[in-house]
Amino acid sequence: MKQTVTKSAFIDAFRNAGREDNFSYEGLCALFDWLEELGEDTGQEVELDVIALCCEFSEYGSALEACENYDFEPDEDDDEDDQEDEALDWLRQRTATITFPGGIIIQDF
Repeated sequence: MKQTVTKSAFIDAFRNAGREDNFSYEGLCALFDWLEELGEDTGQEVELDVIALCCEFSEYGSALEACENYDFEPDEDDDEDDQEDEALDWLRQRTATITFPGGIIIQDF
């Protein structure tokens, strides 16, 4: 049995599961859009599993912040904007990244 989930229902599912603190509202909207696009691109249905998504993805305020959990060293001679760009490129080479105004979600690796 298949049920189509709206963005609102997707966000509510996180609240109902007690996982509203894992992602910001903006992050949930970006994650929903990314998952919807993934399903369209692959032709496969994406299952809504709140717990699995919380285990598989993490939200950060910036790419540099996300890289703190991994083995990335920014070029100390670069300014903060260039370091952020380097960090984002580094992440994109290693995992799924979802950027949105105010943050980034990555697929943990």
